[in-house]
Amino acid sequence: MTRVAVVGGGVSGLACAHRLRTLLGPAAEIVVLEQRDRLGGVLCTVDLAGAPFDVGAEAFLARRPEVPALLTEIGLADALTHPTAATATIRAGGWTVGLPRGTLMGVPGRDADLGGVLSDAGRAAVAAEPTTPLDWDPGTDVALGALLRRRFGPEVVDRIADPLLGGVYAGRVDRLGLRATVPALAAALDAGAGSLTEAASTGMAASGQRSGTLAAGTPAAGGGATTPPVAGSRAAVPTAAGGSGAGPSAVPQPMAVGPVFGAVRGGYREVIAALVAASGARVRTGVTVRELHRRPDGWRLVLGPVPQPEALDVDAVVLAVPAPAARRLLEPVAPAAAAAAGRIELASSAVVALAFRAADVTGMPGTSGCLVAADEPLSVKGVTHASTKWAHLGEDGLVRLRASIGRFGEEASLQVDDAELVARVRADLAVLDGVDAVPVASFVQRWGGGLPQYGVGHGAVVDALEAAVAAVGGLEVAGSMLHGVGVPACVATARAAAERLAPALLAARTGR
Repeated sequence: MTRVAVVGGGVSGLACAHRLRTLLGPAAEIVVLEQRDRLGGVLCTVDLAGAPFDVGAEAFLARRPEVPALLTEIGLADALTHPTAATATIRAGGWTVGLPRGTLMGVPGRDADLGGVLSDAGRAAVAAEPTTPLDWDPGTDVALGALLRRRFGPEVVDRIADPLLGGVYAGRVDRLGLRATVPALAAALDAGAGSLTEAASTGMAASGQRSGTLAAGTPAAGGGATTPPVAGSRAAVPTAAGGSGAGPSAVPQPMAVGPVFGAVRGGYREVIAALVAASGARVRTGVTVRELHRRPDGWRLVLGPVPQPEALDVDAVVLAVPAPAARRLLEPVAPAAAAAAGRIELASSAVVALAFRAADVTGMPGTSGCLVAADEPLSVKGVTHASTKWAHLGEDGLVRLRASIGRFGEEASLQVDDAELVARVRADLAVLDGVDAVPVASFVQRWGGGLPQYGVGHGAVVDALEAAVAAVGGLEVAGSMLHGVGVPACVATARAAAERLAPALLAARTGR
């Protein structure tokens, strides 16, 4: 009997287990091993004042096909929902204004409307950028923040690009690589764009983005308001990061028409439960995989505590774990892959969820949320007005919201207790939303090392990792460290891993 171990019980691991079941049939044994005492990874749904509420990823890019297709496969198509028409704002220069339109993830195009966000000097620097000679070496990768500062000055970085991309990666734009985070901009520069302004306009046109500020490669909603990713939400991400060899399912398909973002009524826990059921996998939580060893006819995983180790022998292994765990397990069997995984850094953050009586927050803006510029004297990086953005979250009359705190390099700011994090969020809500009421419920979710950082050269790192793994039969990797941190990208890598493993496993079963 074919036996496959999937290490990691997040959405990547469970989506891989589900795809393996589809490909291998009912006779295969699929074992999912998760170190934590719960499944889902950075997908986490809690009860907030009696309603299911996501405190990890809250949404997904619905115009990529992976998640809608998966929901159909696992019987949750009717649970798919989309945001309201509420629009987002940004806090910059001490003012809260509408999110600027006409930018590619914060990089101004020719028709960018930056009024109210940048100072007169900042707008003058943007206007002058197309006339400044551009020296660009096609194929190169650079830190996006440094490039933008050099071309546009500091305000575009601190007040627009950093809040937007920091919201996706919980990182700093000065450390993020251009190619992995805004690939459409890099492609336009490689093609000969004479300025960043021209490149941003070209990137928006190529992706179908007519207005608004969306993830690279994401078209704007036809005739509807756009909603950007709010800090820590991972609701929208750039198209696949640089790199190749991920297989056809890991490559984003052409964007569909319709709403840009989607979510699941009942929260992501519905997806996790449905994947477990559909996969038919034997799921073990609270189990640490300590070692991975090659055997003549497969693999041996060493599980459990050091004094009482347990051996699990399998035909194939999928590692759907964060980069540090992947590095540790790959070291003895694929050292080049381990070295590549070791180059991927992680960021920590926290999500604070609050619920209020509607009568106590009557003055709260009717927007979907607010991003916060890097130079604002506030603790939060962004706030999502969840029950305004998602109608189903306010059906009981309560007002629910969530705020994100912490980015890469700011771990010290999170070293306080939950009560202090709630107090900081409430203080910032008084500034941003005019809300000083006492919440009827609160929840703090900490994400230590929750998001990989796509630094300069990330595509080359992933290429090296995947090539080294591909050279070892019966072993695959999947997850957010590879080709995108959003749920669709994770599902894509999971399906691709399963599709690469299945042919050899089926051939071995039939003796061909």
